[in-house]
Amino acid sequence: MMGTANTPVLLSHRAAQSRSSVIRELLKLTEQPHILSLAGGLPNPAGFPIHEIRKATQRLLDPSGEIAAKALQYGPTEGVEQLRHLVAERFNCPATGVIITTGSQQALDLIGRTLIDPGDVVVVESPSYVGAMQAFNGWDPQLVGIPGDRHGLRTDLLEERLRRGLEPKFVYVVANFSNPSGATLSDARRVHLADLADRFGFVIVEDDPYGELRWEGTEPAPLRARSERVISLGTASKILAPGLRVGWAAMPQWLVDPFVRAKQGADLHTSTLNQYLAHELLSDVAGQRARLGASVARYQQQAMALHSALVSELGSAIDVAPAAGGMFLWARMTADFIDTEILLQRAIEHGVAFVPGSAFFVPEQASMSREYLRLSFATLDPDSLAEAARRLKAAVESFA
Repeated sequence: MMGTANTPVLLSHRAAQSRSSVIRELLKLTEQPHILSLAGGLPNPAGFPIHEIRKATQRLLDPSGEIAAKALQYGPTEGVEQLRHLVAERFNCPATGVIITTGSQQALDLIGRTLIDPGDVVVVESPSYVGAMQAFNGWDPQLVGIPGDRHGLRTDLLEERLRRGLEPKFVYVVANFSNPSGATLSDARRVHLADLADRFGFVIVEDDPYGELRWEGTEPAPLRARSERVISLGTASKILAPGLRVGWAAMPQWLVDPFVRAKQGADLHTSTLNQYLAHELLSDVAGQRARLGASVARYQQQAMALHSALVSELGSAIDVAPAAGGMFLWARMTADFIDTEILLQRAIEHGVAFVPGSAFFVPEQASMSREYLRLSFATLDPDSLAEAARRLKAAVESFA
């Protein structure tokens, strides 16, 4: 008689210790139709270029054309050459240093595979993108959180830690409209961070999914323009559609071969057809500019609507800065007695959801996160955002 496997025993240590993203678990709950969700980091489907993708697919798969067979065939691990060159133009870097990935999330995992040995120090901004911490944690680093503010990572605090002996393998930042805080790393701090990387010998991972979603101000020069020790990540998810699962990484030449070998073991290559689709749409400069402009205008209207509603409904009970781009507002409840994890439970009872701040901090800093919450304005219309703010107010008032 065949025995029954003891599955927990059979799991690897890494699999047994892994945890699902707090946000992904929360999204399952907030899919209920009566919930107005400010929790997701999902792009607005109104911006998806559905008709353009359909037409591009017809062109690419025309049996009389030269691309159809290539688009449906295995491809090079590095990515389709045309897309790599297009990305290289956007990054102003050699195409030989560009690798196409299955979303930028895969790039984060491959960075972990190629750079992290168990126990290595990896610095993240506090708060930081939970998906990056999840990807890095799979390779057993020591995550160290360095506080940020509305101007991004506090590079002065990072330098203090470096001078005291901290030796990070790399420093991870979302330099433009950070998820969750919405902060953009200031030009002065970019210069300082690049200088620290060169002096102390670590790598900078510059993740930029939101940089093109700007409606105020001017983008500072990218970190890759400041130092050769930078890995720059980008994605089609926020500027085309996340379902394509097309991202890219531009890296120093010494990392290319190890990165490619790691990707070969992961998935051989990113979907060839989707790479050709991304190239078709992104190479249409005028069309992409118009699509992006419409998305940015939509997000600006939504961001202003949510910020205005929160200030109007909650007043001094909430501290929230307006957004200049991206997809999120980062807020702090000013009353000491409001724990946002408990507030979330009451908010869901009132038909609204958000992500508690604790999801975005390393465990050692959990105590400093209980007053924060992330609010995404990207998928609800202005009237729904106003109603979401009213429901959040009712949840806050339940603490009285």
